[in-house]
Amino acid sequence: MELLEQIEAYLERTRTPPSKFGRMAVGDPRFVDDLRAGRRPRRKTEARVQQYLQTSKVK
Repeated sequence: MELLEQIEAYLERTRTPPSKFGRMAVGDPRFVDDLRAGRRPRRKTEARVQQYLQTSKVK
């Protein structure tokens, strides 16, 4: 699954606003909007997002 798809699933499941997710995961409230617009994150940023998704899973 692509990173943006994982984020979108997380946002839907947790009802988290995209700006809050970006702020919490990588310190950038525009992160999700930028991904939706075609931004390609660096490997380090993608790793931070993956780590955030793994550690903040809602049961």
